[in-house]
Amino acid sequence: MNEQPHIDWEVAEGHIPYPQALERMEARQAAIYTGDADELIWLLEHPPLYTGGTSADPVELLSQQFPVYDTGRGGRYTYHGPGQRVGYVMLNLSKRAKDVRCYVHSLEGWVIDALGEFGVEARRAEGRIGIWCDNRDGIEAKIGAIGVRVRRWVTAHGFAVNVDPDLSHFGGIVPCGIAEYPVTSLADLGIVATLHDFDAALEKHFAPFLEKLAKAGEQCTVPAN
Repeated sequence: MNEQPHIDWEVAEGHIPYPQALERMEARQAAIYTGDADELIWLLEHPPLYTGGTSADPVELLSQQFPVYDTGRGGRYTYHGPGQRVGYVMLNLSKRAKDVRCYVHSLEGWVIDALGEFGVEARRAEGRIGIWCDNRDGIEAKIGAIGVRVRRWVTAHGFAVNVDPDLSHFGGIVPCGIAEYPVTSLADLGIVATLHDFDAALEKHFAPFLEKLAKAGEQCTVPAN
C-alpha cells in the first residue's frame, strides 16, 4: 500500500485579512506543486469583506460597506466575516485523481457530512452552487459556499460555512448570484456551536473525504448538470 502524503492542518487565530491570506495561499499552492511544502488544510476567519469570483457580475454587488476583493476562484460574489468558518484546501490532485469535478463533488460531501454532526440535513441543489438546507421556516436556504481554483493540479480556496455570522452582512451582495433564496447559519437554525465544534466535525470526516478523492478516478460519479 502506498504511503499517504502528509497533510498539515492549521487553525488560525484572530481575523486574517484577505490579501494576507491570498498571498500565503498562492505561495503555498506553488510550493506544494514543486514539492517544497506539504499539503495544507487551513481553517480561519476573515474580517467582514466581499470577494468576487471569476463569474462575478458587478450588478450583484449591492453595497460596498465592506472591502471588495477580486479573486481567482470560481463563482460569483460571496461574503466572509466573523462567525464563518473558511476552509482553504490545498491538495495535490496529481497524488490522487486529476478530476476537478469529482474534487468539488467530494469537497461538497465533506462539508455536508460535517454539518450532519449537528443534525443538519444539508445537501447539494441541482443547478445551484453551494450547500443548502431548510431553515426554521421550512424554506430552502444556503448555509455554505464552495469556490475553488486548481492550478497545475494543486487546489486552492475551498469552502465557507456559516456557523454564527451576522447574516445581515449578506445583504450587500446577491450571494453567489442567487437572489431568490435566503442564507442561514447553524445559529439561525437554533443550533449552538462554535467554530471549533465545526472544526472537530470536519476533522472527523476528513479521512473519508480523502478516501473518496483517492478513488475518484474509478468510482466518483457526478450527476450531469
